Amino acid sequence: MIPGTAGSRHLRPWHYIAAAYTFAVGMAGTTLPTPLYGLYQREIGFSSFLVTVIFATYAVGVIAVLVLAGDLSDLRGRRPVLLIALLLSMAGAGCFLAEGGLPWLLAGRLLSGFSAGLLTGTATVAVMELTPPGGRERAAFAATAANMGGLGCGPLLAGVLAEYAPAPLRLPYLAHLGLLVVACALTAALPETARPDRPLPRLRIRPPGVPHQVRTVFVPAALAGFAGFAMFGLFTSVAPTFMATHLGVHNLAVSGAVVFAAFASSTAGQLTAGRLPGSRALPAGCFLLVAGMLLIGASLLTGELALLLAGAIVGGTGQGLAFRAGVTAVTTRAPRDRRGETTSAFFVVAYLGISLPVLGVGALTLVLGLRDAGLVFTGCVTLLAVAIGLHLLRSPAAGSGVPGRP
Repeated sequence: MIPGTAGSRHLRPWHYIAAAYTFAVGMAGTTLPTPLYGLYQREIGFSSFLVTVIFATYAVGVIAVLVLAGDLSDLRGRRPVLLIALLLSMAGAGCFLAEGGLPWLLAGRLLSGFSAGLLTGTATVAVMELTPPGGRERAAFAATAANMGGLGCGPLLAGVLAEYAPAPLRLPYLAHLGLLVVACALTAALPETARPDRPLPRLRIRPPGVPHQVRTVFVPAALAGFAGFAMFGLFTSVAPTFMATHLGVHNLAVSGAVVFAAFASSTAGQLTAGRLPGSRALPAGCFLLVAGMLLIGASLLTGELALLLAGAIVGGTGQGLAFRAGVTAVTTRAPRDRRGETTSAFFVVAYLGISLPVLGVGALTLVLGLRDAGLVFTGCVTLLAVAIGLHLLRSPAAGSGVPGRP
């Protein structure tokens, strides 16, 4: 044990709870603008396609950090990386508060992406490592629930404040800044769990590393993550616009609540995943995701808000089930000194799912319109989720994080 790292006997229950809070607050900032895009469209004037470009700018920031610095917390420690991520989130909120037009929105989303890129892998591992002995399952749930719960609370917080409080384009970010200050104080008090005993390499572009012993589990888990995050990309980019233009939902709190329902259901799905072996949780999550996508497609065809909400709940549950099983399998199989790097590689694939398909939807809206573009999207995600689920049924060991366990 090197100086500055925490031994298991020194861990306290509040440590992993504080790390989970930091994770949730940081991720909440990445979805905070979701119900506000309509206000920005009216104030600045841009199309639904540009909304997806703004949204994808965030994903570009995430992926860039994961690729360039996915193993940074393995090399320099979890706590410093978490603090940097929180400061970047503060800077992103500052860009939105500047209200200087489209360039500031893009800069704010890019900084949010940088923050999320550092948080996703580092905070996931930090929560698990800060849990006292015997709490691996609890830690896995806390980490993934903090991720999805934070992503869901962002739109809910912004929607309620924008609808019922003054300064709708300022107050949500000011509230988030207050939460970030608390997160910084808690993170500074956490013990260090990494063993940064290697020199920091010169920054260079390199593909995310996946150790050979993880790959059999990694591929189906990451593809399931891609499909689930693609659904979330739809909800956090153009779904509020669709609700306003096709479903007549103009209440920002309602729009935020529908998006929150998807992420809250993901948390419920993650809780369910703890009761199933990974070999069953992954395919079950994929098939629930299929059911959710079919409900979303039915909502697009009929214009029924109830079907969209049902799709959010069912699809979110499936995403959470598969997501937790995938994260647990990947982190369990990965060597300790490459755990942060491997987890970051998992999120690279997931965030490709939250960006590329959404950009495709945005481009298709210029030709087909928002509804038909959404139908093409739901069809593609449905086919992908079916293929992954069938593969996992044929090869159950691919869904387990323990070698040789079906």
